[in-house]
Amino acid sequence: MQKTKLTVRVPQNLLDNFRQYAQEKNTTMTSLVETYLRRIPPQELLADAPITRRLSGTLSQQVSIDDYKEHLVEKYGN
Repeated sequence: MQKTKLTVRVPQNLLDNFRQYAQEKNTTMTSLVETYLRRIPPQELLADAPITRRLSGTLSQQVSIDDYKEHLVEKYGN
């Protein structure tokens, strides 16, 4: 896989902390950034997921977390 250069502007204190963290973990800043970026799922996969598309919009906007918890208590008990 071809690699390309990335320029990012961050506050100096953040960069200093990042550099120190990489050194303490015996790795490179590039490796840390690459590892983080690999954790972001490809957006096209999420947009075209058939289950997500099928379920989208099935719940009312008025449903709350408390409503869901109440449903679980009714279904499974305490």
